[in-house]
Parts: sequence; C-alpha cells; structure tokens
Amino acid sequence: MGVRQDPVGELVRGFRSGDVLALARAISSVEDDRESASAILRALYPQTGRAHIVGITGPPGAGKSTLCDQLIGHWRKEGLRVAVLAIDPSSPFSGGAILGDRIRMMDRSTDEGVYIRSMATRGWTGGLARAAADAADLLDAFGFDVVLIETIGVGQDEVEVARVAPVTVLVLTPGAGDDIQAIKAGILEIADIYVVNKAEGPDADRVVRNLMGLFSLVDEPARPVVRTVAIRGEGIAELAVAVEERRKAIEGDEAFAAWRRSKVERRLQLLLRDRLQRELEALPGGMAPYVEKVLRGEMDPHAAAEALWAERLG
Repeated sequence: MGVRQDPVGELVRGFRSGDVLALARAISSVEDDRESASAILRALYPQTGRAHIVGITGPPGAGKSTLCDQLIGHWRKEGLRVAVLAIDPSSPFSGGAILGDRIRMMDRSTDEGVYIRSMATRGWTGGLARAAADAADLLDAFGFDVVLIETIGVGQDEVEVARVAPVTVLVLTPGAGDDIQAIKAGILEIADIYVVNKAEGPDADRVVRNLMGLFSLVDEPARPVVRTVAIRGEGIAELAVAVEERRKAIEGDEAFAAWRRSKVERRLQLLLRDRLQRELEALPGGMAPYVEKVLRGEMDPHAAAEALWAERLG
C-alpha cells in the first residue's frame, strides 16, 4: 500500500524552510481560490504579524512603480527584506491580467531579499485583487520585513488598499489636477502620507499648498507631504522616514485598534459572501431557474432572491 500524499503539508513544510517556490505556489493557491488555500492559510497564519504592510496608490502615470523600486533599494541598504504585491487590471469575465506578465523592477529580480508578485484584480470593485490580503499574510509569514501593495490606481482603489494596509501612501503629480481629484474621490481621509512625485518643476509648490488647504477644509489633521523625483531617487529617504514614523505612531493607538477590528470584519464578510456565492452556484441549475422566472415576469428580483435564500437555508 502506497504512502498517502499530503501536498498541503509538503507545501507548508517547504514554505517554512524558506523555499521561494513554495511561497509562489501558496500565493497561487489563494489567488485561484483553490480548495487547498484555507488549509495553507490556517497552517501559516500564526506566523503573521511581524511585517510592515504599506499601500502605495494613486492615479496611473504618477510613478508608483518607480517609487516602489526606489523604496526597495533604500530598505535593502538597511538590511530589510522587501516584498511587493503589484495589483494589475484584469477582465471581470476571464480574470486574466492585462499587465500580469509584465516584468517589473528588473534591477531587483536577482536579489534574494526581494520578492515581486503581480496579481490580477479579477474585476473586483476598486481594482484591488481579491486575494491581496491573504497574499500579504503569506509574505508576512514567509519573513519579509516590509510588504508593499502597489495598486493600479483606478476607481475606489485607494479605499480598498487602506483596508489592507495600515499605512497608505497616496502618490500625486503636478499638472494633472490630482490634488483636487483626491478630495473629489473621497480619499483624502484614508491616506496617511502624501507624495508629490515628479516634483522638479514649480507646479509642485501649488500641489503642496492645495493639499494643506484641503486638510483644513475637511477638518482633518495635516498629514506628511513628501516631495520626490523618484526617477532620480530624490526624496526617497524622507519618504521612508515618514513611513517609519507613521508606523511607530499607530502602534498602540486606539484608532489603529479600531482599524484592525474593521479589517478583520471586512475579511470575514468577504469570505462569507464568497462562500454563499459558491453554495448558490452549486444548487441544481444554479440561479438560472430564478433568472428565467424574473425574465418571464413570474417573479420580481426581490422575490427571486428571497426564494433562493430560503432554498439555501432549507
């Protein structure tokens, strides 16, 4: 009689021994929502809680990837291990990432202290990959000191990343009206640090002034505003200091405790929603019979939803 295989146990053992391939397989498991994902996360979750998770967001073209690349270099000089989750746009139908195969930050690819993973949004509201929180936990458990989550910067992306990362950096650029868009999008309150990138020109002063004025308009305490020229590495050390100061400031803070609670609540809600969706899809015929009844005018959508719910509970 052959020895029974335990692929999850084998993967977890490889993960704990520092096997990068096991890390990649674990992230793929949660990203693809495989049956093994829950078992992997349960086994590794006790090892989380040590990494500093930082969200980098902002409009397309603001230079977020260049900024991340420069931050990686800064932290590596300090001996820190850095991981990046680069959230790419994708089709809500196929789930394929438009930019998922692109090669980022090539200068870092041979550094064993750096791990870069591109993830598809799979059509999620806000553009943040559905499994980003789980992937960040895996990177944390693997032993990275810093986990950067770089978003694609569309829709409510910024709000979503703030639900995953305790420190959120919003990257803006002069001449694009980004400072005004920040308040229009309702994201002024969720960013902890503002970066005015490509700040070599005079328009950067106006953006900084406008940001400081916006703080007073929404009755919010002023947040750090850092000028950078990421392509030349200017302002990166100052940004790293601002991130570290913010991290220290929130430790033990009541607001941070409330944020952690809301983060857990949000993840539980999403997990329960996904489970309910799978159970509904597993019904004989799925939702199709009720869809047809609505189309024929035999039921209204609310009645169809209640009938589906009753059938699931029954």
